[in-house]
Amino acid sequence: MKKLVPVLILLALAGWLLWPLSSPELHIVDDPQKMSGKQRYFASPPAQRSERPPNVVLLVADDLGKTDISLYGGQHVATPRIDSIGLDGVTFEQGYITSPVCSPSRAALMTGRYQQRFGFEILVHDRYPQNRLEWLVFKWFIARGDFQLADRPLSPSADDIILQGLPPSEITLAEILQHEGYATAIMGKWHLGFGERSLPLQRGFDYHYGFYDGYSFYADPKSADIVNYRHDDFTERFIWDNGREGNCALHRNGEVIEDDEYLTTRLAEESVAFIEMHKSHPFFLYVPFSAPHTPFQATRTYYDRFAAEPDANKRVYYAMIAALDDAVGEILDALARNGLADDTLVYFVSDNGGATYTRATDNAPLRGGKLTNFEGGINVPFMLRYPGHVEKGTLFAAPVSSLDIFATTIAATRAPLPTDRVFDGVDLLPFLRGETGEQPHRELFWREMYARAMRKDGFKLVQDDRAGKLALFDMTADPSEHHDLAKERPDIVQALEADFAIWEREMQSPAWPSVGNYVHRDGDGEWFFPL
Repeated sequence: MKKLVPVLILLALAGWLLWPLSSPELHIVDDPQKMSGKQRYFASPPAQRSERPPNVVLLVADDLGKTDISLYGGQHVATPRIDSIGLDGVTFEQGYITSPVCSPSRAALMTGRYQQRFGFEILVHDRYPQNRLEWLVFKWFIARGDFQLADRPLSPSADDIILQGLPPSEITLAEILQHEGYATAIMGKWHLGFGERSLPLQRGFDYHYGFYDGYSFYADPKSADIVNYRHDDFTERFIWDNGREGNCALHRNGEVIEDDEYLTTRLAEESVAFIEMHKSHPFFLYVPFSAPHTPFQATRTYYDRFAAEPDANKRVYYAMIAALDDAVGEILDALARNGLADDTLVYFVSDNGGATYTRATDNAPLRGGKLTNFEGGINVPFMLRYPGHVEKGTLFAAPVSSLDIFATTIAATRAPLPTDRVFDGVDLLPFLRGETGEQPHRELFWREMYARAMRKDGFKLVQDDRAGKLALFDMTADPSEHHDLAKERPDIVQALEADFAIWEREMQSPAWPSVGNYVHRDGDGEWFFPL
């Protein structure tokens, strides 16, 4: 019997290590009340108009920091075509995204609602540790440096992983405009879910060219015309291993395709073709570029523009931004060439701040970057051009949000707004025309599980419940967030925490778990942000 004890212990240990981690409590449940409200909304007829409504072009960069472009003071890459949107329209000095990471910020962008209202708080994931052994191997041997695996192994079932993404009960801007008779297209990165019900053609788009995941190759890395730069962290290993497989593959209307041309350029070409095809009809063109998100790949032509830069990492990054600027220019030229520039509302925004962990950008003078709720992660380039409706060369200083793109577009196109749910954005046009003396937003909120932040009346509170840290900043006197006033002004901290609690009562818990943490290290120690 004694001889069996070690065997039984080993069997028990093996069972514990290899037992599936699937958790029934992580089941995703749709909101039937919101679903009914959506059905009622789309059962109503579109608005009656006596004249053609404006076209809408929404250009989104991926991981582009404010100072990566010249309009906001960038010194490394001239970006005249991107800059022209703000110079010919409005440049927002404090333009905020709702999350410092890709997919949650896009969920808010597409719905005009804080993503926490429907549980889209964390990146969508199609891969979780399947058992404790896999989790331990990843935690101790693979996830190193700034990226860590989650402290507690959690894994949704395969069925629930497929359900991650934009809930079917949510109403997208594309769905509304499609209902209003617009031709709709998305060219580029989706990243709002991988299941059939979450894909672009099911969410209001007539046409899609691009990929579903958060990244894809820009071109074949073996091509003689492509310069690659690989970063040494575990997230990059997944990116380079996946390439254009699965959800990273290029798709056209649901079908996998092969395309050898540089992706940023191809997205512009597809956009131009769509404009040419629909120039006599109102259209909504959503172009979520993948640039300059990793993998870092540039054509040799763009790479050669920056021969004076000795750092190969930065040189590829700058080349990618230059290609992005040219691609934006191609789209703007197509509008002008077809006589549509004056009849088109154009936005340019980044989905979050520059990714400082690549060591190619630093967002200075803003603190932090992508994945953090410091200004470098959420204060992004944001511009709007609408000839005849906003004055050329306007600088707008008050805080605005990417949530406002939805509300502003609905107002400009005169589409009816659904009345069964709360929308968090505001129509910016009256503010830009000086028709009101108020600010668009007195309060703005951010939350990713234990990482929280809010802005109100010039102050910003940043919290990290995992590390037990809290900081208060005066954003007027200290926009770089260097001087923590929490101990000096406990009254303001208490007031902001109370306001945050009120906002939080309207939000849902995250609909799926994170897989890890990003560790931001600076002079104030370590801050943790979930992935």
